[in-house]
Amino acid sequence: FFDFFGNIVAGNIEIYQLHVIPEEVEDFNYLIVRLKNILSLSDQEYSKIIKKKNSQKPWETLIISENLSWEQFSKLNLYIHELSGAKPVLSVTRNYPYKENFTHVLGYVSKASISDLNENEIIKKNHVPGLRVGKIGLEKTFENELIGTNGIQRYEVNAYGKRIRQIKLDEGKAGKSYKTTIDLEVQNFTSSLLTKVSGAVCVMDIYNGDIVTMASSPTYDPNAFVHGIDKTSWNHLLKHRDKPLINKAIAGLYPPGSTIKTLVALSALENDVVKTNLTVKCGGSIELYGEKFHCWEKKGHGFMDMRGAIKRSCDVYFYEIARRLGVDRLSETAKKFGLGEKVLEGFKEERAGVVPNTTWKKKYIGANWYLGETLHSGIGQGYFQSTPLQLCRMTAQLANGGYEIKPRVLLSNDPDRNSLKEYIKHRNEHPEDPLPIDLVISNFNIQPLFRNQENINFVKDAMFASTNEAGGTSYRSRLTDKKFIYAGKTGSSQVKRFTPEQREKEVKQDDLKYKDRDHALFIAFAPYDKPKYAISVIIEHGGSGSRAAAPIAKKVIKKVLERNDLRELQTNETGKEI
Repeated sequence: FFDFFGNIVAGNIEIYQLHVIPEEVEDFNYLIVRLKNILSLSDQEYSKIIKKKNSQKPWETLIISENLSWEQFSKLNLYIHELSGAKPVLSVTRNYPYKENFTHVLGYVSKASISDLNENEIIKKNHVPGLRVGKIGLEKTFENELIGTNGIQRYEVNAYGKRIRQIKLDEGKAGKSYKTTIDLEVQNFTSSLLTKVSGAVCVMDIYNGDIVTMASSPTYDPNAFVHGIDKTSWNHLLKHRDKPLINKAIAGLYPPGSTIKTLVALSALENDVVKTNLTVKCGGSIELYGEKFHCWEKKGHGFMDMRGAIKRSCDVYFYEIARRLGVDRLSETAKKFGLGEKVLEGFKEERAGVVPNTTWKKKYIGANWYLGETLHSGIGQGYFQSTPLQLCRMTAQLANGGYEIKPRVLLSNDPDRNSLKEYIKHRNEHPEDPLPIDLVISNFNIQPLFRNQENINFVKDAMFASTNEAGGTSYRSRLTDKKFIYAGKTGSSQVKRFTPEQREKEVKQDDLKYKDRDHALFIAFAPYDKPKYAISVIIEHGGSGSRAAAPIAKKVIKKVLERNDLRELQTNETGKEI
């Protein structure tokens, strides 16, 4: 696997191994005891070798050691004249040069298991002792193309299984290589920002869906799995509080919190439920059927119109919008923008999430929907569950003017990949085009997600206010250089409900136990005047989007935009190659 610029992020390196073919050894027990002493093998390793030897055919290669150090290899060669049947071998193995930084994108390889053999005919056909196969991520998804075929020597044997002569030699065939959309430098930079937190960051091109970075934290070194991870390390990964084995970007499910307010506003406008000038008074809370619904601002925001409510993330305003809109219409808009469905093809670990509505609750919970649940949905709480990659795609489709995109991690020779860019360029250059817009869209194979594009533009402008105008929830994380200015929306998804006593005492997130703190979210697109990229950030138990997620997004956005010219140059060169 290569990154977008051709750097190897998963490849093969040479290693030293020790092989023995039992039928060629006069005294196997003597040989193995000598090797035990020379290589300082433990009793457990010695027992495993004996057990492996007894389970194989006598002519099959027995791998005594899969990854000898140079010191061991040198020492072995000093005694090789005394070790009849032992063969020091220069072999190859999988290697991940950037270790933890690409783990959740690439996955890892490890020894083929019984289930791998039973479930995959190609693995079964190519199986030899020591074969490594993909377990998760791209390694798993493209296993059949990566594995290639083995070179095979065919022998005639006698009744005792001893080789008499070679009959045929079949040459092997190397597997395919793939180029990803990931930028190595951005991926490394993003991973470094996440080292002390648990969460995920996703960045994608808003026109063709190319994923620039997809980082999940905490992570682990995939090289540890290549030759078999030890029990202590495996138990550490399994029992770790922050679940490093989970790719949080595509398998972590979180309530979207206030980031959903962008779609609530859009849905209300698209369905003609309200106008942008609707004013609602926020006094800090509202009461409905005896239940109190609070705003994050205890004293309230006062009178709010829609732009101001998005800018300051007023919960009371969106309770009212959600009440008028209804959960079913909100659900329809959310699904249209990609929530509740998997984003990538082939990643078996990806999860779809939940976009709730009245039918969903009846089907899966067996109960009726209540109005109070609609209010919770209006601020991204309740039953809503989304992945960071879904939120990134949602943001990208808002940023590009409301058109569907199909995100990808691997580059492909797809003629329609940049059709959206071409379409938008066409519309900008020919604003008076006599062709009906539907026909033009059809010619470019574009799927619009809006009824009135002015509604999309309004939401984008409100996101700009949220980041770049005083009082906006992400104002402290803004970038002032014109080429880096972005528009964003903060979010906090509640993990544990605040008690009335906690509200009265004005308990802060930092005062809570780590596991009780809200998740912090942030979505954005950049640059604002000519959008190119969308980002989503989730920091588990980060407290608030403005404090924990937006500052990370600010740094990543700047890094991505600084490398944009290089990326565009590489895109043009790649196009020439194709």
